[in-house]
Amino acid sequence: MATYDHIGQSYDSTRRADPYLPSRLIHHLNAKPGDKILDVACGAGNYTIALAQAGLQMHGIDQSSVMLEYARKKSNSHLVQWHLGDAEHMPFADKTFVGALCTLAIHHFNDTRPIFAEVYRVLARGRFVIFTADPEQMKKYWLNVYFPQMMSKSIARMSMLAAVEQNLRNAGFKAIHKESFNVTNELQDLFLFSGKHRPQIYLDPRVRAGISSFADLADADEVELGLQQLAADIDSGKISEVIATHPNESDYLFVIAEK
Repeated sequence: MATYDHIGQSYDSTRRADPYLPSRLIHHLNAKPGDKILDVACGAGNYTIALAQAGLQMHGIDQSSVMLEYARKKSNSHLVQWHLGDAEHMPFADKTFVGALCTLAIHHFNDTRPIFAEVYRVLARGRFVIFTADPEQMKKYWLNVYFPQMMSKSIARMSMLAAVEQNLRNAGFKAIHKESFNVTNELQDLFLFSGKHRPQIYLDPRVRAGISSFADLADADEVELGLQQLAADIDSGKISEVIATHPNESDYLFVIAEK
């Protein structure tokens, strides 16, 4: 079963395309209206749809039929073409697209090497843009104080940046660049560290249900104890001290590779 098949319907109530991220994705793709772009592991299609609304000819592929059903319900039937499938064996001819992206999803891949090779195969030219977090970034999240086991499991699933870059090169990509992304209070897509400056959001079960680390990796007892301590620290004001002792110059990053 795909990870998001069992996360639940609340996922799509707390996860939406943040306005800033599509603009950066389009910039890094160097895309123009009408370009045929692939969204790998598109999930519920929030960013696929946002890029389609910006004029790109979008295709989204995901192995979760549940997430794709959410995506279809949200989008005009002609806006995006949705594909149920495995990213290791994509149902596209060689050199079909002129750009590809993967947002907050490479940690769900057991091995990025065959997937990067597939993306390279289906690209005629252009860029592959990955939005992700590096384990070294995640070790600095203050969430480690309250949910250490969950965060340890989540960090273990993330590919080291050096490995991501090497696997991209091995697939044939070149000219790999990076851009840092820092979470702000205005962030609308409530993914893992979206509450960096808004710790109270983690007290909402709907928010936690839309975050795979909480929904898929967390121990219920640890979450309960962590939430109790977090709530107490928010009430006392201690949370400000906790956040201050976990400075992070970069929370996530874009990795841009070119064919």
